[in-house]
Amino acid sequence: MKQLEVQIMGQSYLLGCPEGGDQQLLQAVERVDSAMCKIRDGGKIKARDRIAVLAALNLAFDLTDQASPVAATQGAASTAEHEPLLDSLLQRLDAALGDDGRLL
Repeated sequence: MKQLEVQIMGQSYLLGCPEGGDQQLLQAVERVDSAMCKIRDGGKIKARDRIAVLAALNLAFDLTDQASPVAATQGAASTAEHEPLLDSLLQRLDAALGDDGRLL
C-alpha cells in the first residue's frame, strides 16, 4: 500500500492508498475538504473535530439518501450493502485526524 500526502482544511495528512486507488482517494479527500471548509466558513463552528464530525454525518446522510431509492426498488438489503462503505469512510476520517482524536 502506498501513501499519498493530501491537504484537508489546509492541514497535511499522509494517507494509505491501495494500488490503483489514487484517483478515488483524491476524490474522497476533495469531498471531505469541501464539506469541512463549507462548515468552517459558515463561521459557527471552529473546532476541527466538530467540523469533521458534522462533515462525516453530512456525507453519510448524502450516501444514505442516495441509497434510499435503490433500497425501495431492490429491498432493504441494498442499504445494508452501504454500511461497510460508511464504516470505511469513518475509519479513513479517524486516520486522517490522527492526533486530533477519534470521530466516534
